[in-house]
Amino acid sequence: MAQKVLVCDKVANEGVQILARAADVDMLDEPLPEQALCEKVAPYHALVVRSATKVTEPVIAAAAELRVIGRAGVGVDNIDVAAATERGIIVLNSPGGNAVAAAEHAIALMMALARNIAQANQSMAAGEWRKSDFMGTEVYQKTLGIIGVGRIGALVAERARGLGMLVLGCDPLLTSDRAARLGVDKVELDELLQRADFVTVHAAKTPETIKLISDRELGLMKASARLVNCARGGIVDEAALCRALQNGTIAGAALDVFETEPPGDTPLFACDNLIATPHLGASTAEAQVNVAVDVAEQIVEVLGGGPPRTSVNMPPIAPEVLRSLRPYMGLAEQMGKMHAELQPAAIIRVEMTYGGQLAEQATGPLSPAFLAGLLSPTLDQPVNLVNARLIARNRGIEIQERKVTGARDYGSLIVTEVTSQQQTTTAAGTVFGRAEPHIVELDGYRIDIVPEGLTIFIRHQDRPGLVGKVGTLLGDNEINIAGMQVGRERMGGEAVMALSVDQCVTPELLARIEEIDGISSSVLVDFSRANTS
Repeated sequence: MAQKVLVCDKVANEGVQILARAADVDMLDEPLPEQALCEKVAPYHALVVRSATKVTEPVIAAAAELRVIGRAGVGVDNIDVAAATERGIIVLNSPGGNAVAAAEHAIALMMALARNIAQANQSMAAGEWRKSDFMGTEVYQKTLGIIGVGRIGALVAERARGLGMLVLGCDPLLTSDRAARLGVDKVELDELLQRADFVTVHAAKTPETIKLISDRELGLMKASARLVNCARGGIVDEAALCRALQNGTIAGAALDVFETEPPGDTPLFACDNLIATPHLGASTAEAQVNVAVDVAEQIVEVLGGGPPRTSVNMPPIAPEVLRSLRPYMGLAEQMGKMHAELQPAAIIRVEMTYGGQLAEQATGPLSPAFLAGLLSPTLDQPVNLVNARLIARNRGIEIQERKVTGARDYGSLIVTEVTSQQQTTTAAGTVFGRAEPHIVELDGYRIDIVPEGLTIFIRHQDRPGLVGKVGTLLGDNEINIAGMQVGRERMGGEAVMALSVDQCVTPELLARIEEIDGISSSVLVDFSRANTS
């Protein structure tokens, strides 16, 4: 069945063409309201939106086939990311495609504030010549405070330094080394507000940053200072800003984003020291092509089974890291499937240990891959890299991860321990060659199986003739044995047998295997069950 993509908002044709080469693409003439979109989305595997379409929880619930939502831009506050995550739907964006456009717009607004460009233009249009009323200020050797020194903030800093400005930066993720490379003096928010002649906001909108700039913060700024917000509406408290502009607490402000868009009738627009633009930060021809192409390429990758570059609800995976980790992700998921069948009761704890060369890498995707294999057999909802941790946490499963230098006799090793209300099972696995996964240990018994197809795991006493009895029983029921591994502690002691078979084994036949004297359990694991990661 062909993949289907619904483009909900207008995006550059270059992006649509990329999608059309890999999927059937439908385009809406205009954004749909929630109910109409709910009635439309059921057959689509991917949605492409900008800021107009709202992808709410009811829309996500109605999208039975949906795998990915792509936002052609940065912010995803028009998407219910939590609802998408719970469903295992990837939400991706394009944070870099419009970065230059947004940075340039912030600089343009700062310059317009400094020289009263908008007010002078309005006066000229009214037939006036009020040259002396629009005395400006130079930005040269002034201090610019940047709140949020991410991708866009860094570009603003680079351009501000080119104008001869001193740049301050406030960002909890900004390291001293990166600040030095950018030529930014890292400070706390209060110090930035007190020292800056211009303040520009480039922080993400989160519960912690809503109304980050309000009455107290505006009161810390110089009376001659000017504020720019090209990030997200709501980070600056608009009511507080209106009071500050009216009272002369600060000299001016420029807003490209608003708490509600369009903002409607707001007293802010009565302030003659305010410049406002209608969310133009990303509105350049180049930026619209960049974000459309970026999102389209990522959606095609996801629909083809790969990970996105810039998902907002799963850890980003660099392509070079993914190439080395992909075989181990497959191994981890297969080990999870095995544990799911071997555990007789509800799982309460998972521990994963990465050893050897693997411990030196970023292993973030491995535990979600393992959890996806572990949880899928018992749930009627999709479990994948996006939502595996969330589902495990909601089911009260404790997850622990650690790295060790040793890997026993292997270059790299994944060791898994799963505890249920009744027992603990352990396993170890590695990858041989370039990509062949092997499970090399089960509950302390040395084995070596490739986790594919159907495998029967049998716990038994190490007795002569027992393996033959199992083989005879399977043969009598037309079950062909493709391979066998036996691991034991000592001669005559406890042992585990792994039989790869070509046909499915019924529960009734498994029960008959357990009736053989010396066999304590018999479990079938279907490693061929569709991968979820």
